[in-house]
Amino acid sequence: MGDTEPVVLVDIEDRIATVTLNRPQERNALSRAVTYGLWDAVAAAGDDPGVSVVILTGADPAFCAGVDLKELTGETPPSVAPQNPGQGPGAVNGVAVTGGLEIALQCTFLVASQRARFADTHARLGVMPGGGITVLAAQSMGLRRAIELSLTGNFLTADEALRLGLVNHVVPHEELLPFTRRLAADIAGNDQRSVQRLLQHYRQMANAATLDEAHLIEGYLAETWRPGTSQVADRRADVTARGRAQASGC
Repeated sequence: MGDTEPVVLVDIEDRIATVTLNRPQERNALSRAVTYGLWDAVAAAGDDPGVSVVILTGADPAFCAGVDLKELTGETPPSVAPQNPGQGPGAVNGVAVTGGLEIALQCTFLVASQRARFADTHARLGVMPGGGITVLAAQSMGLRRAIELSLTGNFLTADEALRLGLVNHVVPHEELLPFTRRLAADIAGNDQRSVQRLLQHYRQMANAATLDEAHLIEGYLAETWRPGTSQVADRRADVTARGRAQASGC
């Protein structure tokens, strides 16, 4: 990769934006330039009316090895000057370690290559996490399994991550992006106001204190939802056809 090639690549096709961390020689480590580029790319996709779904992945051989420790410790100079912070499914193609795992956990759900490996090495390095891993890993795997992951620093295989609920799917490496793009296309083909409201609602549910509170919030959602209702008749034939095709295994 040449020195002038962007450290974050964005490709938009069929309402799907694929954002790729592009420092393969450094295992896509999170330098300041990569971090800023990533958030800028995701924010731009979120503001783009032509984008419905964002896929986040890394250039082989890794997804993301975590924070660039050479830059963090001053061994190498900062990649860019500091700036104010900026604001989909993730396709995990290789190792997702520490800060890289935190980036993956920010995605709505995860698809992993059979080559993927996951670890939280904050305790091995002697630093504390700030990217949400103590919240998001516990939400995905359960509290005790997340604690074990963080305190040991041990690596999980893709199949172990699937069994523990950290990822939704494990696929052959060459099928990773095609499979993830098919899921993204399924999302992009739905009513986007409904997709956005449902995602917002699921996140709200995660903050509900009790099961009763969660049910009340969902009831309120159903009673107050108006956008798109008038379009149900227009969408019915397409929805029925898609459902029949999936039910029959076509």
